[in-house]
Amino acid sequence: MVPSAVTWGLLAAWAVHDVEELATMAGWTRSARPRLEERLPWVPWERLEVSQRHVNVAIGLMGGVMAGASALGARTGGRSPVFQAALLGFGAHGVMHLAQAAVTRGYTPGAVTAPVVVIPFSVWAWRRLRAEGVPVRTGASGWAGLAALPVVLAGVHAAAHALTRPRSPDPEGPPPRGTAASRTAARPDPAVAGRRRWFRRGRRS
Repeated sequence: MVPSAVTWGLLAAWAVHDVEELATMAGWTRSARPRLEERLPWVPWERLEVSQRHVNVAIGLMGGVMAGASALGARTGGRSPVFQAALLGFGAHGVMHLAQAAVTRGYTPGAVTAPVVVIPFSVWAWRRLRAEGVPVRTGASGWAGLAALPVVLAGVHAAAHALTRPRSPDPEGPPPRGTAASRTAARPDPAVAGRRRWFRRGRRS
């Protein structure tokens, strides 16, 4: 029987890893951008800079994906194709972090937990699945699961961008406070003010 440390352990390992990303990603994309633009000028770094709110939403969405994959793994004893694809993608994600750190010649968000949590857990989990006699996705199906990783990550970040994008002001709504338009809008119409004074005098009389 596959232990829950393999299936739900995927969610736990992901959580440990993404706590590091949650704490460092937004600040790193902002502070490292000048150095990276000088070293790798062909990369559109301005598009990769994200806010803390974007990071929070993206990690929350990805947490839902990983929780669902772990639940499927627990229900099927590790046989779920979705669980195995998530486990494979998680391990590949750790290797990608190390490659990013090597290319940028410095720290990148997730580079600390990648070699001590992500990769070791992934290797251990695959060994436990094989030891328990669980059929493991290999060949074309394994590559298909691996190819889904960038698609899922891109979808998560696209959704986070849509959810955190600043809303444009309503062209028919009130103008922003402190502007000349807002002061003009706040100034009462003399004709309306006169009618109101006349109405109040009429009521008193």
